[in-house]
Order: sequence, then C-alpha cells, then structure tokens
Amino acid sequence: MLRDFIISIQAYFKAHALIKQHKLWKWIFIPGILYACLFGISMYFFSKSANAVIEWLTVETGLQKWLNTLDQSWIGFLFTIGGIIIWILLMLLYFSLFKYIWLILGAPVFSFLSQRTMSILDNSPMPVNASHYVEQIADGIRKAARNTVWQTIYIIAIIFISLLPLFGWVTPLLAGLVECYFYGFSMLNYSFEKYNSSSFNSSTFINHHRGLAIGNGMVFYLMHGIIFVGWIFAPSYAVIAATITMHEVKNQQR
Repeated sequence: MLRDFIISIQAYFKAHALIKQHKLWKWIFIPGILYACLFGISMYFFSKSANAVIEWLTVETGLQKWLNTLDQSWIGFLFTIGGIIIWILLMLLYFSLFKYIWLILGAPVFSFLSQRTMSILDNSPMPVNASHYVEQIADGIRKAARNTVWQTIYIIAIIFISLLPLFGWVTPLLAGLVECYFYGFSMLNYSFEKYNSSSFNSSTFINHHRGLAIGNGMVFYLMHGIIFVGWIFAPSYAVIAATITMHEVKNQQR
C-alpha cells in the first residue's frame, strides 16, 4: 500500500511535466476557474449552514442552557472541541456532495483528459469513436453517483461516531481518509476502462491498490490549501495524475 501511495504522489509531478510539454493548459484553466469560483461560493454558504446546524442542535437539545448552569470551564472546553469536530465533519460532507456534483458535470472534460493523457503515454492517436466516448462519460457518471451514495453513508456514520467521548476526536482524520479514498477511486475510474476485463473490474483493482486512491485524493485535498490557485489546478491535475498512475501500475504487472 505504501508503494502505491508513493506512486500516486509522484504522478502529480509527472502530470505537471506532461501538461507543460504538451500544452494542455486550456484544459486546465477553463474548467479549473469555473470549479474554483463554484467551490468558493459553495463553501461560504456551506460554512453558514454548518454553523446553523450546530446552533440548532445546542438550542433544541437544551445543551446550551445546561452548559450555562455549569461552572466547570473544562466541560465547556470539551463541548467546544466537540462542536468544532462536528463542524469539520459537516464541511467534509458538504464538500463531498459538491465534489461529486462537479465530477458528474465535468465528466466530459475528465474523460477527454484521461483519453488524451493515455494517448500521449502510449504514443498513439486519440480515439475518434463518439459512441465509445459517450459510453465512457456515462460510465464515469454512474460510478461517481455510486461513490456519492457510499461515501455519504460512511460520513453520516462517522458523524454519529463523533458524538462518542474520545472516539469522536479521531473522526475528522477517519473522514478525511474516506474522502481521499473515494475521490481517488473516481479519478482512477476514468482511465480504467482500457484495462477493464470481465475477470478484473475497477472495484477489485482499487481494493488491491487502496494506496493509489488515497494518495491521489490526498494531494487533491492538499491543493485546496492554496487558495483559489490550488482550486484551479486540483481537479484536472488529479485526473491526469490518476491516468499516469494507472498506466505505470498496469505496465508493471505485464
């Protein structure tokens, strides 16, 4: 798993070199700027709604009144930390839903980028079969929708676990790993069809190479730490890096 994780991290640097060499910048900037604007606006309103949810919970459950009657500052501190953890988990859930909406809307661009990257790596012409391209887009949308359902179930379960004493403190890390895994899974899916077979599907492959998915998703999330600029590059870099990763791993297995 560690080896796969390192391969997926290195693939981002190779993706940058490939983009520069083959001048793919328009496929990075055009969808990237749209994504960055939508992401910034969405996260602002998501943050407002997360605060509203936590405030509603503390008021409706009577927790705020109970805390006001206590003199122990350490209890208030623990509940403050708990509130922060729940806020983080809610933001991760919102981000997850936004991210998958973007994956569905951006499926045509991501499918094209994956095919273009694969043709460069194989030194072969781009496929011109329109029906095949539409089929690949539909498959990407189906798998993104399926991952949305499963990831939402996991995140909701983690939110409930966060309410437990002590266990709740590690739930943001657990939720982050789940996020990274499912996003990387979706990115790898775009390039998987070339290697797909009846005896070895994408789910089987990812279950054997979880490090590839986690590594790809982790760099994607870390890029969001670079305000706006990182948001522009993150989606397209992720799909190109995932395609490079799949190409290297499958070639090593031949």
